[in-house]
Amino acid sequence: MAGMDKDDVSLPKATVQKLISEILDKDLSFNKDAREIIIKSGIEFLMILSSMSSEMAENDAKKTIAPEHVLNALRELEFDNFIPILEKVLVEFKGTQKIRERRDSKFKNSGLSEEELLRQQEELFRKSRSRLQQTTPQSIPSENIKEEN
Repeated sequence: MAGMDKDDVSLPKATVQKLISEILDKDLSFNKDAREIIIKSGIEFLMILSSMSSEMAENDAKKTIAPEHVLNALRELEFDNFIPILEKVLVEFKGTQKIRERRDSKFKNSGLSEEELLRQQEELFRKSRSRLQQTTPQSIPSENIKEEN
């Protein structure tokens, strides 16, 4: 972290506490000092891993740290046991990204403006409300259904 002092960064205490609580047995407790040590250790670990990943990227003549650089840094730091689960998480993340990209691409490739898509959506809602009123007029009073134009 160029230009940052370790004291300038922290991890969210509530998040760390939640992680600790999920890991610990229910009959064990964790005091604030122990949590602070975990936070400081986590920050130190992240700084070392970031620095090592940055070196890996520089060695590959890259300006962006890629997942491979982080995984190689973990290997270099002898955290090989983390690699399989992280590779699995990476595959899942990439799958999620592809789905998002397809969804975004579908919107962009529709050839319709956002306003036109919104108008079509409102029309579909109007038709749906109309069908609903025709099928169950007694159960849903029409004054409770807002019709937007």
